Amino acid sequence: MSGTGPVGPERPDGPGRGDEAALEVVDAAVAGRLDAPTRAVLEDAGWRRLHPVTPVLRAWKIVAAVLAFAVVQNGDELLRIDVEAWLLALVVLGGLLVLAVVGAVYSAIAWRRTRYRVDAEAVRVERGVLWRQQRSAQLDRLQAVDVVRPLLGRLFGLAELRLEVAGGSGSKVSLAYLREDEAQRVRNALLAAAAGLRLDDAGGGALSAPEAPQRPVVHVPPARLVAATLRSASTVLVLLAAVALVVGSVAARSTTPLVAALPGAVGVVSAVWQRFTRGFNFTVAESPDGMRLTHGLLELRSQTLPPGRVQALRITQPLLWRRPGWWRVQVNVAGYAAGPGEAAQEASTVLPVGTEEELARVLAIVLPALGASGPGGALDLVRDGLTGRDDDGGYTPVPRAARWLDPVSWRRGGYLVTEHAFLARGGRVVRRLDVVPHARTQSLGLAQGPLQRRLGLAGVALHSTSGPVKPRVDHLAAPVAARLLAEQSQRARAARAAAGPERWMAGGADD
Repeated sequence: MSGTGPVGPERPDGPGRGDEAALEVVDAAVAGRLDAPTRAVLEDAGWRRLHPVTPVLRAWKIVAAVLAFAVVQNGDELLRIDVEAWLLALVVLGGLLVLAVVGAVYSAIAWRRTRYRVDAEAVRVERGVLWRQQRSAQLDRLQAVDVVRPLLGRLFGLAELRLEVAGGSGSKVSLAYLREDEAQRVRNALLAAAAGLRLDDAGGGALSAPEAPQRPVVHVPPARLVAATLRSASTVLVLLAAVALVVGSVAARSTTPLVAALPGAVGVVSAVWQRFTRGFNFTVAESPDGMRLTHGLLELRSQTLPPGRVQALRITQPLLWRRPGWWRVQVNVAGYAAGPGEAAQEASTVLPVGTEEELARVLAIVLPALGASGPGGALDLVRDGLTGRDDDGGYTPVPRAARWLDPVSWRRGGYLVTEHAFLARGGRVVRRLDVVPHARTQSLGLAQGPLQRRLGLAGVALHSTSGPVKPRVDHLAAPVAARLLAEQSQRARAARAAAGPERWMAGGADD
C-alpha cells in the first residue's frame, strides 16, 4: 500500500530519498548485482535503431553491385555459354534470388546489431556483425550535417543522415536509414547541441529541438546550370574530340576509332550528367544554425554548414563565364574531401554558378567578417581579386622576374592581407581567388625551386584541410615571401587566440 504525505525539507548535509535510491542502483550496477531486466533497461536507455526497411535497401545494393561486377568481368563468357536461353535465364535468376536472400539475412543481422544515441555531448553509434565497432562523434567537432534522400529511399519515405566530424580520414558518421521526419528531428537536435543549446527529452530516450527558421538567399535555375555546363572547358574539349574522331573515321573509312572511343564517351557523358543532377535546383538559405544547401534531381541532398566551419574558400571564373558574369564558389570543410573525387568536389560547392549579386549574398553568409575588412565590403575585395592585376586593389604583386616562370598570368599573381583574412589571386584563363580566414590557417610553408632561387623568387603556401582549395602565392620576391611567412604566422596565432567558442550559441545556453 502506498500513499502520499507531507514532505519535510531536505537535509542540507545529505541527499534526499530519491538520490539515495539512485545511488543504490549505481552501487548495485558497479557491484554487478542488478537483475537482467533492470540491467537491460539501463543499457538500452537512450539507444535507438534504424528503420526496419534498412536491410531491404542494403540487400538491393549488394545484389546490384555483384551483378554489375559479374557482367563487367564475365559478360563475354556468359554470352558464349552453349545452353538454352531459358535455362540460362533461370540459373541467373536463381543465383540472384539466393544472393538477395543471403544479403537480406546478413543485412538484417547487421541491422539488429546497429543502434545510435544522441546526447548533449556526442552522437554514439554501435554496429558490427563479426567485429563490434563503437563510434563517438563529439558535437563540438561537428563540421556539417547532411540529410540525403536517394531515389529508392524516397519511395519508402526514408533518408540517410551523414555527419562530417573534424578528425581526419574515416571520421564521417552515417545513419542509414531513418524516417525522413526522424532524420530531420535528429539533425535539429545535433545542430542545437553543437551550438551549445539545451535539448528537450522527446521520450524514449530521444532528444529533440525545434527546427531553426531559414531565409532563402540564392536559387540557381536549371537553365543556367545547363548553359554553364555547355560553356565549360571540358564540354568544349569533348566536342572538339568528337569532331576529330568523326573526321578521322570518315577519312579512314572505318568505324574503329568511334568504337574505341565509345567507353570514354560514356564516361564523360555520365560525369556531365551526374554534375547536372547533383546541382539541379540548387538553393542556398541562411539559418541561425548555419548555411543550408539543398540540391539534387534523383538524389536529394540537404546540407547544413554550421558557422565557422569553412576553412578556406575559392572563387573561380572560367573564360567562357566572363560574358554572362558567372562565378563558382567552393569551400574546404573538414570531412568532405574523404569521399570519391567528383562527389567530394560537388559536396564542397556552395554556389555552382551564380551572378555577382548572388556571390555577394553567399559571401555574407560564409565569411561575414570579410565584409568588415574594407569600406567597400566583401564584393569589392572579390572584384579586385578576380579582375585586377599588378597592384590593383592594394594587392602585393609578384615581381617582373616572375614572367620567366609564368609568362601568361604573372601579372595576376599577388596577395592581400585584411583584418580577418588572407586573399591570394592568380590565373588568367581561369581567374581564381582564394580566401583563408586567419583563424583557420593550419600551417604555412615556403618553397623555392632551383629556377626560383636563381631569379630570387619563392612561393608561400597556406595549408588548409583537405579539399578543392589549396591557397598559395607563387613567385614572390624572396624577402617578401620570408616576411609574409613570419607575419602570417603571428596573425594566425593571434586570430586563433581571439576566436569564439566552437559552440557558437553556448553563451545563451543557460538563459
